[in-house]
Amino acid sequence: MTESRPQDSPRVIVADDQQDVLTALRLLLKNDGMQVTIVSSPAGLLEAVRSEAFDVAIIDLNYARDTTSGREGLDLLPQIHATDPSLPVIVMTAWGTIDVAVEAMRRGARDFLEKPWDNHRVLTLVRNQVSYSREVRNGRRLEAENQLLRAATDEDFIAEAPAMRAVLDTLERIAPSDASVLITGENGTGKGLIARLIHNLSRRAPKPFISVNMGSIPETVFESEMMGHVRGAFTDAKADRVGRYELADGGTLFMDEIGNVPISQQAKLLRIIESGEFERVGSSRTQRANVRIVTATNANLPELVAQGRFRQDLLFRLNTIEVRLPPLRERREDIVPIAYRRLAAIAAKYGRRIEAFDDSALQVLRTYSWPGNVRELGNVIERAVLMARGTTITATDLRVDLHAPASTPSIEAMSLEDAERLLIRTALRRADGNVNAAAEALGLSRSAMYRRLEKLGVRTDGL
Repeated sequence: MTESRPQDSPRVIVADDQQDVLTALRLLLKNDGMQVTIVSSPAGLLEAVRSEAFDVAIIDLNYARDTTSGREGLDLLPQIHATDPSLPVIVMTAWGTIDVAVEAMRRGARDFLEKPWDNHRVLTLVRNQVSYSREVRNGRRLEAENQLLRAATDEDFIAEAPAMRAVLDTLERIAPSDASVLITGENGTGKGLIARLIHNLSRRAPKPFISVNMGSIPETVFESEMMGHVRGAFTDAKADRVGRYELADGGTLFMDEIGNVPISQQAKLLRIIESGEFERVGSSRTQRANVRIVTATNANLPELVAQGRFRQDLLFRLNTIEVRLPPLRERREDIVPIAYRRLAAIAAKYGRRIEAFDDSALQVLRTYSWPGNVRELGNVIERAVLMARGTTITATDLRVDLHAPASTPSIEAMSLEDAERLLIRTALRRADGNVNAAAEALGLSRSAMYRRLEKLGVRTDGL
């Protein structure tokens, strides 16, 4: 039996075989604003702890009516901590002795109560253990954040072009809400920066911003990466691990390249987004997190839905609001300001005294199609800073092909999937549509080639 309270109120579980004890503690803790679950046996306690997350457990040391040794409760303590190592346990008994109390503390109890209890002492102990529990869990979450090597950027965002001002006006309206946002646009347009801007403009700004590239997560470890795992869940699971979703609790989870989530994992992702509930791999205990979802893709998700490669219900959940980020060629007013900002940062990074572009370089910056967008612009300037012989960047230093078609992005600006699709299509054209010949040219077996054609949605007709 569980009392319903606000989601952030302390969650306490009480185990005792006497109904009057359970009722008294339930009312006392409930009146103090806590959610209370009551169970009458050790088995019921362990089942509840495996299924839900609690801040504190209060357990009796004796359950069988003819037992006063406290042995049942003492044996229960290590089982509780094997299930949830961070759960503080307060033990209580009507037959308390110093020896039993010492043994209970030795086995992991955080404190000790004797029946009959003092209500003030009970509330003080529980409040203290709630604070301890949350500090421990927050500390572990922060430690996991630091180990995650999240890509934080100090790059200022320049958006003076009319096309970008319209985007920013939209963001100012939607950022304060908790609505899911889908950011679309070509590779290298700065979708990650927009996601962080949404977070920074929201009431969640003080909380975590967790960024994850969905295209870089192998299908075999998807659940572990997103939902975490418990020790022993699989061969290499030597310790509990917090998943990305839990790390983002209270803040924002940014999932880049969302179109690359395997169809087999999309139902699990949909369930988390809809309910906020998840289980770590290897555990049946349901946990909850309050997370805002922001996603990004350069793929055509409705087309993937039509191909059966992306769930329509997941798309509906993700694109409550869609923000299209224009390519750099559609916001040319921003090119030179961005270039100068990048020049200053890169020159400082490498200790080069280069402060400007000459007229020929500025002409190239303004007229080049920039198929790789802002990312390509940054790479070109970095190379120019390293290779320049003088104190000013020239057109020669930039080394870009002004005749490159705007519709053909450079392969270094593509995702792995897009690059693979381009190579396969090129091989098929050279082989006049002959799949076997194209597979041989790419070093693939016939069956491997057909698997890639199906996965990437590449058609062999009309090449």
